[in-house]
Amino acid sequence: MRFVNYVAAGVAVLALAACAPSTAPAPAGGDEKTGTLRVWLFDEPNRAPKEKVVGEAIKEFTAAHAGVKVEVAYIPTTPARHEKFKGAFNDPASSPDVAEYGNTDLAEYAAAGGFADLGPQLGNQDLTPDLLKSATVDGKQYGLPWFIGIRALYYRTDVFDELKLKPPTSLAELTETARTIREKKPDLYGIAVGGEYTFGALPFVWDAGGDITTLDSPEARKGVKAYTDLLTDDICPPQACVSLTGGKTVELFAGGKAAMAILGNFNRSAVDAGAAAGKYAVVPLPGSAPGSIAPAFAGGNNLGVLKNAAHRTLAVEFVKLLGGKAYQTKMYEAMGNLPTLTGARDELAAKDPFVKPFLDTVAAGTRFVPLDPAWVKIDNSKVIPTMLQKIATGRAGVDAATAEAAAAVKTAFGRS
Repeated sequence: MRFVNYVAAGVAVLALAACAPSTAPAPAGGDEKTGTLRVWLFDEPNRAPKEKVVGEAIKEFTAAHAGVKVEVAYIPTTPARHEKFKGAFNDPASSPDVAEYGNTDLAEYAAAGGFADLGPQLGNQDLTPDLLKSATVDGKQYGLPWFIGIRALYYRTDVFDELKLKPPTSLAELTETARTIREKKPDLYGIAVGGEYTFGALPFVWDAGGDITTLDSPEARKGVKAYTDLLTDDICPPQACVSLTGGKTVELFAGGKAAMAILGNFNRSAVDAGAAAGKYAVVPLPGSAPGSIAPAFAGGNNLGVLKNAAHRTLAVEFVKLLGGKAYQTKMYEAMGNLPTLTGARDELAAKDPFVKPFLDTVAAGTRFVPLDPAWVKIDNSKVIPTMLQKIATGRAGVDAATAEAAAAVKTAFGRS
């Protein structure tokens, strides 16, 4: 899921109506063909562009479905969202028909039995296997991936030109380039990396052949070391960088304080609003092998239908419309949300060169967090940030810190 701080929840009701009801029941929830379709979508710091696109979809949907209204509630993505969803799972009266949810929350919600399996209704979608996995648990597809958030390497073109540097094509080059920049321009961080930036660190682990579930393996330790080697005085000083989150690294790069940063396609507007505007470019985050691309986390949000939905068929049809090619493209144009559908991405790539490094990253293969409720425990208890911070500050070596983190992961999974 793409995490930002959202404003307080609000409700927007958009509707068109008319005509006669149907009483055909459905085994899960209901299958009313008229009435009000209730939808939960996540709020945004600037909701207006999203609301406009959603409003267009609602107008098209209600025009094609007589007697139907669509009511949208915009909910915040604070931790309280978990309780709100659980309440809907347990109380049909409070349940929406359709909901947007973060793909990192999927395993928890699937275990609670809150969403319906849409695989049979959605059919063959224009999705890569990696992206389809982000909506699938135990062979059941609990939604349609609506957009993805992919991270790549942003770099300052003016700084690189001045120092006659080229974009790095391997992690070794990345480290050396960052060190050179810091030496030549001590007022800049060579690269902004954070001790609390889990999704910035994981590509290093995955590239080395490690995984979240095996943090004490030789491969994972190699990746952890490659990342924490950037949290040094000659690149990104630990005293300043060990507490940086992903959001803070965005601020540093956008504010002109860092020559490089691992940021998402969804951070474009923030960078364009800062001092780095017009002075940056993006390439895929390189892997350890020259010319390779490190696997990125495929964050993003899905659209799903709740098991308690009172309008099952209508809900699936609305998901197909709002999550379809036309509206994924409109959401990119309005919000910068990278489409999940291959056809939509290909069309955007032909029109907007900015998306190419992110699409190249997707094509090279993305990764995901464990599809298990244990991930929520691991993430909430900051297992990975604690590991990174201990190494960066010298409180523990790589072997000790990864062993401790691996033990915490095993505990979260209920393993001995």
